[in-house]
Amino acid sequence: MLKLRDKSLEHLAGEKQRITPARNMITRDATTNQYRSEALASIHETMEALHELGAIDKQTMREFDDSCLTPPASFPPEAMRALREREHRSQPVFARYLNVSKNLISDWERGVKRPGGPALRLPTVIEKHGIQSIA
Repeated sequence: MLKLRDKSLEHLAGEKQRITPARNMITRDATTNQYRSEALASIHETMEALHELGAIDKQTMREFDDSCLTPPASFPPEAMRALREREHRSQPVFARYLNVSKNLISDWERGVKRPGGPALRLPTVIEKHGIQSIA
């Protein structure tokens, strides 16, 4: 499953300075529960550093992303409305923050439609860190 390229381990060890910024970034992500566990956050951090160095290919990194990252939680209609009201925003203003139409926010809150993809990840971020985190 792991596909290493031609770089030697000595060369990778010499690249420690480039690895450090990525580690700090991954550590912050792990604290926001973006990973399934702390162990998977650590493994993902290592694999991301190896990818930056060119030791593993893009496809292998995608496989690790898929296995390590948590899927976003679903938002029932009541939770979406409660989130918007907690942030003291009207439907049109909340829609602008999420880059969707005000009618779509209304549909989510009535249960006519459910958010998916990026539109589902943003409410998760807002719930954890507040609307200012995406402003």
